[in-house]
Amino acid sequence: MIWRGFSVLVGIAVSLCVVLPVAAEAQNYPTRPIRLIVPYPPGGPTDVVARILAGSLSARLGQTMVVDNRPGGAAGTVGSHVVAGADPDGYTLLLNQAGSLTIAPSLYTLDYDPLKAFAPIGIVAASPEIFTINPSVPAKSLAEFIAYAKNNPGKINFGTPGAGTLPHLLGAQLQLAANIKITDVPYRGAGPAVVDLLGGQVQMMIDSSSVLLTHIQSGKVRALAVTSDHRLAQLPNVPTFAEAGYPQLTESLWTGLLAPAGTPAPIIQKLNAALNASLKTPDVLKAYQRLDVETKIVTPAELASFMATETHKWADVIKQAGIKAQ
Repeated sequence: MIWRGFSVLVGIAVSLCVVLPVAAEAQNYPTRPIRLIVPYPPGGPTDVVARILAGSLSARLGQTMVVDNRPGGAAGTVGSHVVAGADPDGYTLLLNQAGSLTIAPSLYTLDYDPLKAFAPIGIVAASPEIFTINPSVPAKSLAEFIAYAKNNPGKINFGTPGAGTLPHLLGAQLQLAANIKITDVPYRGAGPAVVDLLGGQVQMMIDSSSVLLTHIQSGKVRALAVTSDHRLAQLPNVPTFAEAGYPQLTESLWTGLLAPAGTPAPIIQKLNAALNASLKTPDVLKAYQRLDVETKIVTPAELASFMATETHKWADVIKQAGIKAQ
């Protein structure tokens, strides 16, 4: 009994030797600059979102947050790979979009699983998508568009910023839900797709308000629905997909903040608190509003659950629609 009691005490002592340094490290975190990996080029919308956040987090955490752009690879997977293999100490973080985190696993062969390789921290920003058509299409509502598409199967060209992107999958989801057939036309980015939407080479496009809003307001394209769970202030007369009868198309292009899996929970909680506090500050809110993106306050557990749900959802859509990586 004496030996058994001694063994228990030794076990407790060993555990404390492991736990106490981790707790102390988390309490003092951060003590040096933090690297924020952004898997997209400098100057793009995701990069701008990252730099606004990095400035606020630097001030709040008392350490410099350095934005490290790592463009390349399918859907931002190169930068994700860097963070997946980084030390789980809170000094290498990832800011990436939904496509890379929840869509790419069903389209590409990755050497990491986003659901296992990362410790979610929180959602940084979300941008609702807008469903638009060229005015040559004789439809003033989503119901009229679907009726037109059914009477003209395959004749509507759907411009997307690339195969496997969120707009592409939303279009695929609409085809499955409404039982219509449209022709996907993938482009290398939203810019060329918008040019052809305005010119009538493609008759349909889904993308963010930052891409489409000015053309909607000028009357060059017509908005029929938005993917948010509420109407947009800039387009109060445009219904949500849910209002139009398609709640499964309630979706935003969200951007998340993550750390390598195994990062101590106290560090994750500290980063989540700093992130959510930053998202409530007037300067960050105004800066994001200028970019037409919204903020969302979530816990790490809520983001982890959301990522799992989204991954399974898009896997089903990709399988049903027969979408392949290009």
